[in-house]
This record gives sequence, C-alpha cells and structure tokens, in this order.
Amino acid sequence: MHGLGNDFVIVDSRRSNNGDLSRLARPLGDRRTGIGFDQLAEITNSESHAAKLLFWNADGSPSATCGNATRCVARLLFEETGFTSVSIETAHGSMLCEDAGKGLTRVNMGQPEFHWQRIPLAEPIDPLCLPIDGTPSGLGMGNPHCVFLVGEAESVDIQICGPAIECHALFPERTNVEFVSRRDEHRLRMRIWERGAGVTRASGSGACAAAVAACRRGLTGRSVTVETDGGDLRIDWKDDGVWKTGPTSLVCSGSLSPEWNASP
Repeated sequence: MHGLGNDFVIVDSRRSNNGDLSRLARPLGDRRTGIGFDQLAEITNSESHAAKLLFWNADGSPSATCGNATRCVARLLFEETGFTSVSIETAHGSMLCEDAGKGLTRVNMGQPEFHWQRIPLAEPIDPLCLPIDGTPSGLGMGNPHCVFLVGEAESVDIQICGPAIECHALFPERTNVEFVSRRDEHRLRMRIWERGAGVTRASGSGACAAAVAACRRGLTGRSVTVETDGGDLRIDWKDDGVWKTGPTSLVCSGSLSPEWNASP
C-alpha cells in the first residue's frame, strides 16, 4: 500500500505466526532483491484495540509509529469490519482513525513532544531553535523530527543535507529531517529525508511536524495543507492532538515464496 507515494509492505499476522519480522525487514526492503518499502508494518492482535501495529524502516531499524502506514491499515480495517472509526495500538500509543469520506482517511497522531528528553535530544536545550546551521526546530511525533524552515524547499540538496542531519550528535536515536517552505498562511511545501529510509515522496509524521513547527514559529495557523512530492496532506493541530487526513492506495496482495523466505 502507499499513502501519496510513501510506500509500505503490510504483513497481517493476526491469524498466522509469521515469526520475527525484524529479521526480514532489511532484505524485504531491498527494492531489487526483495519488494521494497519505506516502512514495513505488521498487523497483530490487540486485547484493547482493533489491532496492534509494529513498524520497521527499510534499513531494518524499528520505529514507534508511522502515520501514513497507520492510515493504510485503518482503511483495510474499515473495509474488513464495516466500521468508520477504529483505534489502533502502537508503541507511540493509541491512534484513533476515521473514515473522512471520498476515499480519505484521517488519524489522530497525538500531541507533539517538545521536552528535550522525549524528542529525544542529547542535551537539555530549547528545541524551538536548535543550535544547528539554519536554526531548525526539533520535536517528537512518536519519532524524532528536525524541521528546517527555508525560503524554497526545492533548492535544498536533500541528498547531501538529509543524511548529515539524520545522524547529527544532537539526536541520539537519529532523526527524520524536513525542509519546509511557506506558500501562504494556509499551505506549506515539504521535502523529507526519512530516518532509516532516505528520500520519500511523503511522510505523515513529517507533515505533522512541519505544520507544528511552522505554527510555533508564527508562519501559519494550526490548520494547513502540506504539499509533499506525492501530493497533499491536511494537518489540523487541535486540542486533542494533531489530525492528519489524506488518501491511501492498495497496490497488491499476496505471499512471499517459500524459496525467498528460506533464503539467508
């Protein structure tokens, strides 16, 4: 599945034991010898929610959350159950998802984190303007983000800047990196270097981080459209959390061959 080109392999383990998927994340994420994805998501059973989700990046590292993958799984659950609202358990916490009509799905990503230990940062500093060239903002959306507010996002050499900031010493767990420019008070343009995946066409938590950072720096209000390489996401920072709305697409379904699954 994908959400605006942010693509995922989703494994349903609710009715079968698929073993430890962490061992498969890296080879499965190889776009030449596996399938390829930005994130791998595993659906498992939950005692208190419609389902539980586990996430891995393409480099095999775990992730606590992935907003676009959560929306994709929510769409599967809507079609499976007939419900228009489901709560999904993640390591980041409970995520409420709703059918927004016209094929759109929205998810409450929770409130952003600004405390340096919860982002996390390596030292107790104000994350609003980090001491990095370009004075980006740091915040957490279930995973760490470093948001650069720039004059023109298209002009940034993301292949050079992205990996350097991802591994910056201020971020002990590495970070996602967003380069964001203001179109007007209601619209932002974002390009994303995703932790453990590289350049992606969209990012749900990244769009939320971009919207929150722009609002805190006085560039926009709390409701904006974030324009990504893959399309638009609607972000609404409300009292109960940051809501993200956008489309999802099912590409195909199937199973791994026994030969590939048994390969070292």
